[in-house]
Amino acid sequence: MKQLNPSLTKLIIPFFTISALFLIPSTSAQTCRTACGNQPIRYPFGSGPGCGDPRFQGRITCDEAQQMLTLTTHTGCYPITAIDYAAQVIYISDPTMSTCVCSQSSRGFGLDWDAPFSIHENTIFALLDCSTSASPIYSPAAPGNSSFSSSPLCDAAGTSICSFLYSCHAISMMNQPISTCCVYTPVDLGPAYEMDLGKLKCSSYSGFYSFDGQEVDPDRWKYGVALKYKFNVYNEYPSSCAKCERSGGACGYGGAYGTFVCSCPDGGLNTTSDCFFGASWSETSGHIPAPHTGTWASLRSVVSILSLVMIRAP
Repeated sequence: MKQLNPSLTKLIIPFFTISALFLIPSTSAQTCRTACGNQPIRYPFGSGPGCGDPRFQGRITCDEAQQMLTLTTHTGCYPITAIDYAAQVIYISDPTMSTCVCSQSSRGFGLDWDAPFSIHENTIFALLDCSTSASPIYSPAAPGNSSFSSSPLCDAAGTSICSFLYSCHAISMMNQPISTCCVYTPVDLGPAYEMDLGKLKCSSYSGFYSFDGQEVDPDRWKYGVALKYKFNVYNEYPSSCAKCERSGGACGYGGAYGTFVCSCPDGGLNTTSDCFFGASWSETSGHIPAPHTGTWASLRSVVSILSLVMIRAP
């Protein structure tokens, strides 16, 4: 049996030690995507378990079939049409909402009581086709008087909005008087921002967050719901997350305590810092850092080649 040259043996040991690092199993590898279709995904949102902020996990998800982000609440699943990351606002659409294009029945809209969102102050709701005799938004004008008047739940300044909405062909097809329309402001929706049209005895609603400079043309209004969110109690963007995203990674969490990890695009490996070559190994996820460039992959190839050469050496 041939023996290796002693000088060559000294080289083999460190090379095999380095090579062994690449064989560490990645049992909990998690690749966090930075986009869903054409929509960019940034903190605090994520593409799946272990991505983004855990408070938003399960509420904001990527619909693989439609290739778009969606918001899920107890009242339904809503497509996210846009996210203004600078203003911390997401915009959703409700397929059951009535607009100038289409009027239809709806169950309403509500946020979960523990959802990390609040309705943006620019959002305006108009309840449509409400029963003037049974809806709680209307109350008797005076004791013993059978006539009804609008309650404080309706914004008196919204009368013109109702008029413009009922000028739409689709909404006018309801064949209901404008008096059955109530502009319902978000502050009146309660702590959970619940709009239960069944309890309110209204058949539909319309929501929009901008007149788009055309207050008298409801065809031009931005229909949907605008929602605000905060990063944390102090609303501070985590510096570690900003560093991770600058390196091309996606912010996530892992381990028993949900500690911060940076998910890198090369191989789905996680680090506790960023995706540049100097990133540290994440003990919480048990992964070796993936570099921002191809240096790491090149080094791995070189080590493999040198190992083969030394093994075959006489």
